[in-house]
Amino acid sequence: MASEPHPAGDTRGGFRPRLQGHLLSSTLLAFLRNWNAYGYQLVQELTKAGLPAFDSTTVYRTLRQLERAGLVSSFWDTSSSGPARRMYTLTKAGEGVLSLWVDVLSHYQSVLQRALRAYEKKDPKVARPEPADAEPPADETDTTS
Repeated sequence: MASEPHPAGDTRGGFRPRLQGHLLSSTLLAFLRNWNAYGYQLVQELTKAGLPAFDSTTVYRTLRQLERAGLVSSFWDTSSSGPARRMYTLTKAGEGVLSLWVDVLSHYQSVLQRALRAYEKKDPKVARPEPADAEPPADETDTTS
C-alpha cells in the first residue's frame, strides 16, 4: 500500500496508509449498490466513512476504470440547476464483482480479527509456533519401527 507523510509530530515513521486499488474499487461499488451518485458525492461518502486520506482525482480515475470494465455506467445529469454532472450507477456485472469482493473481504475480516486478537493476546487458540527443528513431544513418537 502506498503511503503519505503524517502531519508534524506523528511518531509512526512517516507511514500513512492510503485507500487505493481494489479496496477503493470495491468500496465504490458497495456505495453504488444502494444509490446512484456523482463522483463528488462518492468522495464525500469515503471521507464520512473515516477512510484514510486520498487524492480525490484517484476516485474519478477509478470510476472511469470501473466504467471501462463494465462494472459501472454513467450518464450526464442535467436535471438540476447548474452545470451537468456525471452520475454513476452499478451494472449487473458490477453487482457480480461486488458479491465476489464481499466474500473475499469477509474472509480477510476474519483473518484480520484473529490477527488482532493474537496481537492483543486475547485469543488462546493462537499459539506460538514451534520451531521447525523441534523434536515431537514424547507421546507422538513413531511406534512403527
